[in-house]
Amino acid sequence: MSDPVDVCSFGSAHEWYLQYIKRTDPVAMRNEHYHSFYEVYYMLSGSRLYFIRDRSYTVEQGDLVFIHKYELHKTMPNGQPEHERILLHFTDESLRQYAGEMAELLLSPFHAPSHVFRLPAGLQLDADALFRRMLHEVRTEEPGFQLLIRQGMTELLLIVARYLRSHEPAPFRHASSIHAKISEVTSYINANYREPLRLESVSKEHFISPHYLSRMFKQITGFAFTDYIAITRMKEAERLLKESTDSISSIAGQVGYDNFSHFGKTFKRVTGLSPREYRRDMS
Repeated sequence: MSDPVDVCSFGSAHEWYLQYIKRTDPVAMRNEHYHSFYEVYYMLSGSRLYFIRDRSYTVEQGDLVFIHKYELHKTMPNGQPEHERILLHFTDESLRQYAGEMAELLLSPFHAPSHVFRLPAGLQLDADALFRRMLHEVRTEEPGFQLLIRQGMTELLLIVARYLRSHEPAPFRHASSIHAKISEVTSYINANYREPLRLESVSKEHFISPHYLSRMFKQITGFAFTDYIAITRMKEAERLLKESTDSISSIAGQVGYDNFSHFGKTFKRVTGLSPREYRRDMS
C-alpha cells in the first residue's frame, strides 16, 4: 500500500478528534472496524463505497456519513481511488460535557433512518466551509485552535439536527436487488447473532444459493460471511464487557458461544486482547 498524499490530525479518539486524509491508493479499511465513540465522515472529493451495519451506500463529494457507537462499518474503493475525506470523532462524555442538555439534539443525526446525508446546496456550502475552517485550524495551530475545532464540530451537528427536525430524509434505495437481498441477510444476522448461524441455513432461509450468497456478501459488504458474524458477536461482547458486570462465561453465551475457549480465541483475534484483558483495561 502506498502512503497517503496528505494526512493531518488533531486530538484523541477518546475525546475530540479530527483527521484529514487525501489518498491516491485503492485502500480499504481493515475488517474489524467499530468503536465506542461517534464518527462523522465527510467526503471532500472523490467517491467511496461505504457499508454500514446492514446497508451499502455510495458516498460522493459533499456527503456526510454518521456512524453510531459500536456500529460495524467499512469503506471500499468505488472506481478511481483518489479521494479526500475528513473524520470527526467524539465520545458521549466529551459532547455532554461541552453541550450539556443540548447533547441529545446534537446526537439526533446518529438516530436517523439513513446513515448518509446530502444536504441542500446552501447548507452543504455551510458544512463544507466549517470542515475547511477546522482543517485550517489544525494545520496552523493558532492559539485556541482546539476551541474552534470543538465549536465547529458542534455547529455542524446542530446544522444537520435542525435540518432533520423540519425535513424528511430522502428514502433509501438499494443499488440493485442483490444489494437489497444482502441487506436482508445482514439484518437477519444482526437480529439473530445469538443463535447458531451457518451459511447453508441462512442461504436457505433467504432463498439464495450458499455459493452465490458467500460471493456477493463479500463483494457488497467487504466482509466474509463468517467474519461478519464473528465481528457482530464480538462488538456486542465488547459492549457487555464494558457496560455490564456479567461474568465472561455468561457474556460468551449471550453472544452465541457455547464453547468458552472458542469465544476467547475469537475475541482475541478480533480485538487483540483476551476478554479478561479487555475488561481490565476498560475498568
